[in-house]
Amino acid sequence: MADTSRHELIAALPYARRFARALAGDQAQGDRLVAGALKDFLAAEKSDLPPRLALYGKLVQEFSKENADRPDMTLVQRALMLLTSLEEQSLSSAARALFISEEDAAANLAVARQALQGIAQTTVLIIEDEPIIAMDIQDLVERCGHKIAGVAYTEADAVKLAAETKPGLILADINLGGGGDGMHAVGRILKTHETPVIFVTAYPERLLTGEAHEPSFVITKPFEPMALAVATYQAVTGGIKSV
Repeated sequence: MADTSRHELIAALPYARRFARALAGDQAQGDRLVAGALKDFLAAEKSDLPPRLALYGKLVQEFSKENADRPDMTLVQRALMLLTSLEEQSLSSAARALFISEEDAAANLAVARQALQGIAQTTVLIIEDEPIIAMDIQDLVERCGHKIAGVAYTEADAVKLAAETKPGLILADINLGGGGDGMHAVGRILKTHETPVIFVTAYPERLLTGEAHEPSFVITKPFEPMALAVATYQAVTGGIKSV
């Protein structure tokens, strides 16, 4: 493998891991998918796709080997939503990664977004130390059809609110400034209340390094309503997952 391709592959791995975990709804299974996809990628003949797109396609193939489609949405539709929202890929790039036409991708994505409107609604605890950002996130959450269980600005407040409200989902910033650490807060909460968690960060590639215990669901700041809706769907329907 040429040096340029090797560097591109290394740079693509954090995003592949995020996509795999969101697709599977599970950290361990997502990482197994990445291992299998990486093995297939390295064994395959040279592709015209950039490594990042090629890995996305391999991950979907790996997932389809051991998972039947869920009744509310096909695997292709879920993959398209994740690629175009969480992974911020264009429709054209997502279609290339899945080896389908752009027309088919557009049709499947439209069906998936329609199905998303009536599902995965829950109560959400927001953990965010910046009040203005917290208000923006609250607005996005409510626009996605969810109810707000509470807004916590510090680690201590988050633990207290979670104990009081028993949220169906936690949406947590990682850096809470002087108010503690978002991952620590979630770790404390999950000792007594298991619930899906989505972490938000401006630097997802720094979080998914493989050098420490990592979250199953990560979205990039700033995020759009559709990205939040898709992440929520995957987190809630994927079952109870911890950091």
